[in-house]
Amino acid sequence: MSERPPEREKPQDHRPMAGGTSVTADLETEPDAEQMSLARRLRQPRTIISIAVPLVIIAIFFAINGDQLATVPDLVLGANPALVLMAFVVFYAGFPLRGRRWSLLLRGTGLRIGTKDSTEIIFLSWLVNCVVPAKLGDVYRAYLLKINSTASLTRTFGTVFIERVLDLFAIALLGLAAGYWSFRSGLPPAIQIVFGIGVVVVAVLAVGLFTMRNFGRRIIVAMPLPHQIRDLYDRFEEGVFGALVVRQLPILGLLTGLIWMTESLRLFLVVQALGFADVSLGLSGAVFVALIGSLLTAVPFSPAGFGVVEAGVIGVLHLGYGVPLPEATAIALLDRVISVFSIIVFGSVAYAISPKPRGLGRIPGPVDTP
Repeated sequence: MSERPPEREKPQDHRPMAGGTSVTADLETEPDAEQMSLARRLRQPRTIISIAVPLVIIAIFFAINGDQLATVPDLVLGANPALVLMAFVVFYAGFPLRGRRWSLLLRGTGLRIGTKDSTEIIFLSWLVNCVVPAKLGDVYRAYLLKINSTASLTRTFGTVFIERVLDLFAIALLGLAAGYWSFRSGLPPAIQIVFGIGVVVVAVLAVGLFTMRNFGRRIIVAMPLPHQIRDLYDRFEEGVFGALVVRQLPILGLLTGLIWMTESLRLFLVVQALGFADVSLGLSGAVFVALIGSLLTAVPFSPAGFGVVEAGVIGVLHLGYGVPLPEATAIALLDRVISVFSIIVFGSVAYAISPKPRGLGRIPGPVDTP
């Protein structure tokens, strides 16, 4: 990480291909619009199965625990509307923060993009993550930027990657701190496992970034790979480390912390809105549970971790904090209504009216070569 990524000799294969284009240029061509079509993805058997299987599992869960969970609808409907609205506002306040952070990362690679444009693209990518499995929203985000600007697709992937690294660092560190405070009187065995995973995540990320920064290029050169693959790696690495301009690290850290506090405050307000007398989660507990839920959204088997996140949140609330099963289920469901169902509703509207999915929302910012 430096003020400016060091110049390096980039082996580029400019052998003409059929039609007179170069290999590198062909690799930087955006994916086919039909291939990235959201409607096409929704019709794929994989997407249908990824939604149907969790629905069946959830139905079985409710059937087995029918007597205990019979009160869940009434518990959710009895939530304080004002506090639920506040949870919505806090959650959606996180999107401009995410947009600002991404615009700063992109600026490090040479692309100037306004917070409005970056926020809009991120919001649309969240819609994709909520309806399609395998976290394809990150791919869709890079695609939208590519078709609406002259940005390098591979460098853009690099900025998305380092953004995810910042998020994982924040989740691990904030989760460890919140969990330690919540369970300062003694860690349940299940929570000890979560703590261990958090420590491993931080260590692996640190070692991985150090290795990529200092030895990544040497490793790639030593491997029997085509020149165009090496060139793609160079662009990706420039996106990763070019985005991390030293003087911007404090603001990037602050924005990342604020982003994850909006996630935590959303869950805290949901718990307060439901007003359960026998639930005393506290802010530190809300931070810990919310971060566990956010981490589980990375599971690629279903859209937005559907089924996995609910099970994880209910499990941590019930086993770790002693929240009764009906109350834990109500908390998880209302929280997911805000963080997933509302994204599907509002994101669909944004998708319909936004020019960016059709490549018509040209981003005016100039691109400078880093």
